[in-house]
Amino acid sequence: MRTVIVASWALFLGIAMIMLGNGLQGSLLGLRATVEGFATATTGFVMSGYYVGFLLGSSLTPKLVQRVGHIRVFTALASMASAAVLLHAIFITPTAWTAMRIVTGFCYAGLYVVAESWLNDRATNETRGQLLSVYMVIMLGGLASGQLLLNVADPAGFELFILVSVLVSAALVPIALTAFAAPNFSAPSHVGVKRLYEISPLGVFGAFGTGIAHGAAFGMGAVYARNIGLSLGEISYFMAAPFLGGVLLQWPIGHLSDRVDRRRIITIVTFVAAIVAFAAIPVSGYSTLALLVLMCLFGGMSLPLYSLCLAYTNDHLEPSQMVAASATLVFVGGAGAIFGPTLASVLMSVIGSSGFFWWLGSIHAAIGVFAIYRMTKSEATPVNEQTHYVPVPPRASPISAYLTHTMVRDEMDKDLARLGRSKR
Repeated sequence: MRTVIVASWALFLGIAMIMLGNGLQGSLLGLRATVEGFATATTGFVMSGYYVGFLLGSSLTPKLVQRVGHIRVFTALASMASAAVLLHAIFITPTAWTAMRIVTGFCYAGLYVVAESWLNDRATNETRGQLLSVYMVIMLGGLASGQLLLNVADPAGFELFILVSVLVSAALVPIALTAFAAPNFSAPSHVGVKRLYEISPLGVFGAFGTGIAHGAAFGMGAVYARNIGLSLGEISYFMAAPFLGGVLLQWPIGHLSDRVDRRRIITIVTFVAAIVAFAAIPVSGYSTLALLVLMCLFGGMSLPLYSLCLAYTNDHLEPSQMVAASATLVFVGGAGAIFGPTLASVLMSVIGSSGFFWWLGSIHAAIGVFAIYRMTKSEATPVNEQTHYVPVPPRASPISAYLTHTMVRDEMDKDLARLGRSKR
């Protein structure tokens, strides 16, 4: 395992730089939009552009890779992302920013597709789980650390835009100077959303709701923090806290979900996330420290939810269906994320800044209520027949579907082998 990680250092370093830039850019634009006097609803629409581009990039990049190759696609997309962020500092209008957010989302989705393809190609049955865990820590850690870079310069200036551009451009260096063999690549197929909903209503509903919640939380979080009067340093901690919570609680929650009815875990984490969100409404006016603790707990409950929905959906599929179904869930979650910032910003415009947490709490509560409803309509999958939980990045690409499927298949093979030995 150590040999594989060392051999993949350039890929991991490149991913870390990309995540640093992505984490900084999202919060920077929310803050700068308030500085420039954008209306809250307008800012939500601008931030939704990222997820429109991300959905397009997730769908189209696999075809580009098959046509011109990984290195060319990675280089072109990183260059486009680097240029797009600089244009935000030049053309400061909602229309221009929305267009640039679409371009940025397209580019980042493509970068994830390429990076995850290389990661999957370097993994073996013995190392895939550990590599994916390292990848998860790097992604969440990079997004969290990117928030702290807000303190490097004044968001009202142009320096932070240049920093994002430098980080994304620098991500090319370690990858370009390493001899990566082009991985075997095929774009995952999709199963229809209607058909997947018939198989797993809770999986589809949960993935869509999770996309809405995460799009709102990370698209409008900095705007909310600015509106309630947090300082720049406090805003950076506020935005980093959910990712820290995700790193700390992702694996304990997943481990527990493998041992009980997974619907119960989904119900518990969604209701806890909702309670935490509602509790943050009065707390935000009295204690910044308490607000940061609540945001950390919120992230710890919310960020594993997509992986839980994916694992629950896999519980109802044959192994041959998992790749197509997982790719469809990526699409469903991405579609939900498009609506998140816009709907949250509308509510914030109507009832004030507290609408941010009212929206997050309501979405999570709705998922929990639907999970309880589904428990009254179908029997639980026996625990010994559940597939294994696999942590998936909060901003997954379709290649994550293949990584996840392969991990689940490997674990199922191990379980069958152990069962065979016990019978003998």
